[in-house]
Amino acid sequence: MKGFGFEIKKTDSSARLGRVTTLHGTFTTPVFMPVGTKASVKGMTPSELKSIGVEVILANTYHLYLRPGHELVRELGGLHRFMGWDGPVLTDSGGFQVFSLCKLRKITEEGVQFSSHIDGTRYTLTPESAVGIQEALGADIIMPLDECTPYPADREYTVESMNLTHRWAGRCKEAKVPNGQALFGIVQGGMYPDLRKESAATLVDMGFDGYAIGGLSVGEEKGLMKEMALSALKHLPADRPRYLMGVGTPEDLVFGVGVGIDMFDCVMPTRNARNGTLFTRRGKLVIKNAQYEKDPRPIEEDCGCHTCRNFSRAYLRHLFMAGEMLAPRLNTMHNLFYYTRLMLEMREAIGQGRFEEFRKRFHADRSVPEQMAAL
Repeated sequence: MKGFGFEIKKTDSSARLGRVTTLHGTFTTPVFMPVGTKASVKGMTPSELKSIGVEVILANTYHLYLRPGHELVRELGGLHRFMGWDGPVLTDSGGFQVFSLCKLRKITEEGVQFSSHIDGTRYTLTPESAVGIQEALGADIIMPLDECTPYPADREYTVESMNLTHRWAGRCKEAKVPNGQALFGIVQGGMYPDLRKESAATLVDMGFDGYAIGGLSVGEEKGLMKEMALSALKHLPADRPRYLMGVGTPEDLVFGVGVGIDMFDCVMPTRNARNGTLFTRRGKLVIKNAQYEKDPRPIEEDCGCHTCRNFSRAYLRHLFMAGEMLAPRLNTMHNLFYYTRLMLEMREAIGQGRFEEFRKRFHADRSVPEQMAAL
């Protein structure tokens, strides 16, 4: 069985252009993975995702475990067949959702006991069951159960939480069967640089197929997020993919790629689309604003997405204000196209040895208000 692989094609300073091989095909890095929490990227069909250049998506273990259930997904041919997506899929362990969605939970050495946010049913998620669920789902890249350390947290709690995550990671590694799925380790350590270093070193000693940096974008200010990411990153091996979990503004992506991150995911483009906020080269555009009521222009003049090629800002505003279901779909198409194009442009810049030029232009574009750019 052909397994997981990662190859760096080119570097430009710290930025890396690479290729990941999985059981369901390959994808190029750096990459942004749209979030398909419940086996669906909200409002988008698999063919629409493919048409805008999406190569890999993320699905959520917690939600699929509760509904429809991992055994049902297994019986129906696995997650890829179930959702009609034939490309690579990454599943997270469900740990973050347990800690963020479940008010009644108890963390023990064995795992975490929690009440379903759907109907209150009590469940226990262990490192072993988290791996077993993801194996049943058939994801290409799976994640170990970890505790996402809350913010803020004192040092004593953070140390205990980190060490528990390490012990759980070891148990996940032991539980995983050799089936071609990749297992990544998740670096924790809260907002303490030395703990981030310790966590990275511990996981590297265990040996994983790739490494994720977790526990960030949980309320800390942007500078602290960057500091912690760098604290972990400098201790991760260069020959394995590096994944910054849940971090996803366009500015975050450009920063992350510049320091050597390969993989990103975030609900931001899809969630913002449903709320009427659209991403452009010059920043965010809030479509409900009255200034767009009679605006005949597309969201962005040089955008090649289906939405911009066919519809005006005035029409999109009308749909949003009228509560039409087409509004979030068209908005989502644009936002995901924007994110996919941003990653493509960064890959091209790395390949041509001009990432720093790209980075400067990216920030320069965002410093000019839309009104001034139109003059």
